[in-house]
Amino acid sequence: MAVKWTGGHSSSVLCLNASREGLVASGAERGELTLWGGEGVPAGQLRLPPADDVTSVVFSPRCPSRLYASHGETIGVLDVRRLAEPVERFSVNEEEINCLSVNETDGFLAAADDSGAIKIVDLESKKVSRSLRHSNICSSVVFRPQRPQSLVSCGLDMQVMLWNLQKARPLWTTNLQECETEEDNPQSAGQLFNPPLAHSLSVASCGNIFGCGAQDGKVRIFRVTGVKFEHELEFKGHSLGVSQVLFMPETYWLLTGGNDGKVLLWDVSGDVGKQQKSPAKSLQRRKAQAPAPTRKDGKLNKVASNDRARILPKLTIEHGDKVNWITCTEIKGSRRVLVADQSSSISVYPLPE
Repeated sequence: MAVKWTGGHSSSVLCLNASREGLVASGAERGELTLWGGEGVPAGQLRLPPADDVTSVVFSPRCPSRLYASHGETIGVLDVRRLAEPVERFSVNEEEINCLSVNETDGFLAAADDSGAIKIVDLESKKVSRSLRHSNICSSVVFRPQRPQSLVSCGLDMQVMLWNLQKARPLWTTNLQECETEEDNPQSAGQLFNPPLAHSLSVASCGNIFGCGAQDGKVRIFRVTGVKFEHELEFKGHSLGVSQVLFMPETYWLLTGGNDGKVLLWDVSGDVGKQQKSPAKSLQRRKAQAPAPTRKDGKLNKVASNDRARILPKLTIEHGDKVNWITCTEIKGSRRVLVADQSSSISVYPLPE
């Protein structure tokens, strides 16, 4: 049963983030920004002018009192100890920002927007150091832990990209549509009923494993190997698009939220946790474990040799409303998942230990 945090917003909550000290920030439509303590009581509220939707909030990894918030095409830098007008502003994007990410040294800020651009701001010089690009809306961008010069991004062009701040071009690109098979989609490639528009990314604490949630309801897991990444596994638990993916800290447990109103918890540690195994070996291992094809009614039926048949969620939360954002934090010594949806409240669910 969810605990509801209310009184912080008057409109739909669009984004969430939790600091390592347990403070939670939420952004909503019409410029609303709220800070919450662990008890679910608003600790500070602000309306960012000119009342553009607050689409992403992220705490500084080095300075938990510093909060970055995107509203419209602007990024505000706020001091949560005294929530007032932003102490700094960056106006470097030309269209609405969808996602912010700060690298672990707090040296660079990435802002992905509706034009497909990812603006990289050098937080020391306060200037744009790189401008990266997708061919359609860039929905998510994330710096990789332990690799402050490296980041991954995805967008509605169905592209997932690996970048290094030294280069303006991606080191590696995968088109999710090209991963599709006839078995996945009987329609021809040009007539895909539900194309895999990429909505959300999350990188595990190791920095090498990341997950991507897409419009086709699938979650894809990738492993970075040097200057490229490889498709490790995929699975499907949502009947509609996957709006959010989130690796929990220091684990290979993944939370996903969907447009079907579900929040699912997955354990992929058995597939990706063995760092000493190369992707090629793990692929061979999966093929070896796959059941042999079976024959029925004189026809050869392929048994699903992919991972979707055997990877099942460890926990299903029937939230009920389309999920806008999820985050995870510890409250009173126990892990909780916080869910933002179309309403003005935040739902809080306990997670198994």
